[in-house]
Amino acid sequence: MIFNIANPFSLKARGVVGMNKRNIDYIARNNPRRLYPIVDDKLKTKLQAEEFQIPSPKLLGVIECQKHVRQLPDFLREIGVGFVIKPARGSGGKGILIISHQEDGKFFKTSGKEVSDDEIQKHGSNILSGLYSLGGTPDVGVLEELVEFSDIFDGFTYEGVPDVRIICYKGYPAFAMTRLSTEVSDGKANLHQGAVGVGLDIATGKALRAVQFDKAVTHHPDTDTDLSELQVSNWSEIIELASRCYEMSQLGYLGVDVILDKHRGPMIIELNARPGLAIQIAHGFGMGKRIDRIEELYTPRHDYKERAEIAMKELAGIE
Repeated sequence: MIFNIANPFSLKARGVVGMNKRNIDYIARNNPRRLYPIVDDKLKTKLQAEEFQIPSPKLLGVIECQKHVRQLPDFLREIGVGFVIKPARGSGGKGILIISHQEDGKFFKTSGKEVSDDEIQKHGSNILSGLYSLGGTPDVGVLEELVEFSDIFDGFTYEGVPDVRIICYKGYPAFAMTRLSTEVSDGKANLHQGAVGVGLDIATGKALRAVQFDKAVTHHPDTDTDLSELQVSNWSEIIELASRCYEMSQLGYLGVDVILDKHRGPMIIELNARPGLAIQIAHGFGMGKRIDRIEELYTPRHDYKERAEIAMKELAGIE
């Protein structure tokens, strides 16, 4: 075990944050509910990012009705590239369909499995019905161009697109990890489905430790690559990008999910007003002490570049 769960004093000494403290001290005090729609709806997030000139994957279209579902396969063939279909108000990575490429009018997943027109249309209908949405309410589907992820992740991920989750507190990036897809996660960077989470040094983007299903691992389960060798490039740019999302969202406790495109660099794919606590397991220590330090350093005068610089200089050594 990474944490001694039988000893609450040990957890507190390690700065481990539990659900109650997160919900009361971090979320309730810093995230007004009126702002939730900006991050709970991926379409609104994307439009907000465009307004603030924050890079994100190209929006290809929106599925709003059954007519759009019927037209979907032909529409996607005209586009002719890899794409992602996701529910605007989905959660936990549910309802995301990734098509890596098209060939002779056919659609293929990253695994090489073909996806039929009927399957794509059924997926679109399920999204509209609210199958994947928060509370099961009717939803819309978001079509995005598939990112061509950076070569730095070669060997560190299985088929899917890896991302970087950064937790920001009052605009200061505090914790970071990368989520690497595996065969068991079906190529998705989702820890609950079996992706590998790698805690990253907030100053450098260098791997610190890794977990899968909350258990420590040293090598990727499918590629056998030594995870300690991972170094995320464009790190300062990634940290600054996460910090910029504070002005965009106005949320004091925020999860920022970033992907690293081979040609366009870092881009946000999602924001989260209630980011989970598994990132602490990936690090082997809690986030409490870093958030306490941010409280000491915080001033509204800092812009996003200053906040990013302070985070990288002041927080890296705090465990």
